[in-house]
Amino acid sequence: MGKIVITGASGQYGRMATDKLIAKGHAADLILITRTPSKLAEREAEGCDVRYGDFDKPETLADAVKGAEKMLLISGTRVGARIPQHKAAIGAAAANGVKHIIYTSFVNVDEANPAIVAIDHRETENLVKASGLAWTFLRDAHYADAMILNAGPGFIASGTWLTSTKGGREAMVWREDCVDCAVAVLTQDGHENKAYPITGPNSETFEEVAAMLSEACGKEIKLVETDDDGMYAHFDALGIPREPVDDQSVAGIPWNSDDMVSFERAIREGYLDICTDDVEKLTGRKARSVRELIEANAEFLKQVAKDSAA
Repeated sequence: MGKIVITGASGQYGRMATDKLIAKGHAADLILITRTPSKLAEREAEGCDVRYGDFDKPETLADAVKGAEKMLLISGTRVGARIPQHKAAIGAAAANGVKHIIYTSFVNVDEANPAIVAIDHRETENLVKASGLAWTFLRDAHYADAMILNAGPGFIASGTWLTSTKGGREAMVWREDCVDCAVAVLTQDGHENKAYPITGPNSETFEEVAAMLSEACGKEIKLVETDDDGMYAHFDALGIPREPVDDQSVAGIPWNSDDMVSFERAIREGYLDICTDDVEKLTGRKARSVRELIEANAEFLKQVAKDSAA
């Protein structure tokens, strides 16, 4: 197997993918790109090649990707402003010998999808295709971890889950299941020029998920419906920026409200009601459910409920 370059290797997805590839014996095959190499000092000790590279400084990327045959292009965190970053990485890959880009995309990049996150991913997919390189698009659904472990504690503490989804459904997926799919594509043959929607096993409403959370933590979480303006007001009150800010998290939520409000609209209008068995096709095991994630973190969720009642 040729060398694999991983962008954003010090992030959550990148770290998990690196761990899994090292466990499979591929440490010497890995080139890890990060804006802060000091964060990955331990990876060098494990046998990886850690290199400085910054999406916002395209001139740093040519040397960073040299020698790699495949690139795991992990989408940046700046929702709504990622296209120039991704373009720089794709350009560096195409100019410096990379043959195949595996990109962490989004479950529905259709032009009609109102979620602004879809714009970034759709345009990035187009740039990858235009590069002439082989491609694989891992179209990840909404991370269950983000809703249960990042946003969930706020819902539990307040006893209220405010939403504008109005009964819309989505098949949230474990981040780790998405990473396992990426590792499968990176280490297997035959995935060139294919797109895989990576979803959980069940398409569910937020009301159903709120009921599961309530059961697990022992405190009722009431789903309250509002509209887009109500969602913006809610996020404004929490101090969450409307536009993306790098490396910022407010009350455990690392997003921006333009992203979240348009995302809720996409759920409401049915654009994220997509459910596949691609996790099983790629990994040989079934995708894990939202309920399983809640059960796996039940003690943490119970403690949140207990602390909020104190």
